[in-house]
Amino acid sequence: MLLRLHVIFLLRCRAHRVCERPCLVKRRCMKIGVIGAAGKIGQMRVQNILESADADLAAVLDLELHRAVAVADGAPAYTDLDRFFSTTMDAVVISTPAHVRETFCIRAFKEGLHVLTEKPLAPTVEGARRIVEAARNAGKVLGCGFNMRYYPSFAHVKDIVMSGEIGEIDHVRVYGGHGGLGNFTHDWEYQAEFSGGGALWDVGIHMTDMVRFILGDITSVYGVTGNKVWNVPGSEDNAVAVFRNTDGIPAVYQASWIDWKGYQSAIEVYGSHGMVRGAYAPMQNLVITMDKPGGTARRVRKYYPEIMLREKLKSWKTTAIQSFGEELSDFIRMARGETGLRCADGHAGLRAVEIAAAVPESSRSGQPVFLEPLGEMTAR
Repeated sequence: MLLRLHVIFLLRCRAHRVCERPCLVKRRCMKIGVIGAAGKIGQMRVQNILESADADLAAVLDLELHRAVAVADGAPAYTDLDRFFSTTMDAVVISTPAHVRETFCIRAFKEGLHVLTEKPLAPTVEGARRIVEAARNAGKVLGCGFNMRYYPSFAHVKDIVMSGEIGEIDHVRVYGGHGGLGNFTHDWEYQAEFSGGGALWDVGIHMTDMVRFILGDITSVYGVTGNKVWNVPGSEDNAVAVFRNTDGIPAVYQASWIDWKGYQSAIEVYGSHGMVRGAYAPMQNLVITMDKPGGTARRVRKYYPEIMLREKLKSWKTTAIQSFGEELSDFIRMARGETGLRCADGHAGLRAVEIAAAVPESSRSGQPVFLEPLGEMTAR
């Protein structure tokens, strides 16, 4: 009899996913559903939830049921949106192509759920604003998937800046690029109708967010775009711009699909008493500090051999999954009311989209585009 009860208990725990991965604190795990669960990023998001001590996988949704079931690990799997939202959950992760995210975000907010969605927030400024407004009206948290904030080299840049080691910030340089269309799996990833645009909306949007992460609100955008190589309508190959924050501190920015050297991203922050650089790939940092401007420079280089080896033996996805996991943890904390976390909120997602649209606008007009400060996002 005791053995039979023990077996029943284990089966029930399996069904509710509470005894395999118990919460490490005395509070209920957040039940999270995933839309687009069978995609490249969606699968990683599901893995994070399954491995989290603070989350339970509530349900998954994808276009093909067999693919949804394959990643669900026993959680309910659906192709029907209404059935998906009929499942009890607290939040939803949206890992779909950009052009359908608005529909899912707004539905989730109507259902009273928190949302963590991939970047860009939407392929249009208007769509991004509607998502932010829906979150605000619902009084729910909107997180935007700028997971590169959690890459160790970029996180180190933020930490050094916040420490004051390099003094008063004077300017920033930021770059993101790769070799273009051969890096995409699907056509929709580079077609403006679905993705929003070109390099500015792809690898460049991560670096746009990094500038805001370091400098705060970007309120002035002046730039030039080009489309001479790949000739995809509405999708720029290259963009060069100057951003300025509310204090007038500039950032020199470039996003490119014609970097024949291969994928690379970097941010450099220059201050009165030194500078800090973070880059990927490979993951590395350089910090230069001095006692006074022009004084004796002390250089510290930081490498990440464990990450380089892991990526070489396995995949770049291992670094992405780790960053997604840290982002998920912060998103859960945001939903519980904590502030001051690395996780990008809806205003960060909106401003990145506004900047991606502003650079081509500036290129056409030859004039800077001015944007109102957004600040941190709070519920209405």
